[in-house]
Amino acid sequence: QVQLVESGGGLVQTGGSLRLSCAASGSGFSINDMGWYRQAPGKQRELVAKITSGGNTEYADSVKGRFTVSRDNAKNTVDLTMNSIKPEDTAVYYCNAKILRTIGPLKIPRDYWGQGTQVTVSS
Repeated sequence: QVQLVESGGGLVQTGGSLRLSCAASGSGFSINDMGWYRQAPGKQRELVAKITSGGNTEYADSVKGRFTVSRDNAKNTVDLTMNSIKPEDTAVYYCNAKILRTIGPLKIPRDYWGQGTQVTVSS
């Protein structure tokens, strides 16, 4: 079984910084894309940033220039460094990994999600 465990959420003031971390654990898998999504109250879950195993990144327009996504392929971790935080960044942040699980001769793709971590920005 594969698990994603997040850490680093909390309360931060407008203009401050925060770093979220996510670690994938388990056995018999490889990871393609890793990234972060968020869901604010009353809104749909949206992509914040993602990174391929080769290091190519993609960001939501609303966070470009403020957030940075990075990963350590050897450790199966992905981080989100959030700078110049705004009140509209308040949301539950979810780690996502697109994983290939090896089961016998099969490689089965599947999306895995973390449990979510709350980020609250005070004005």
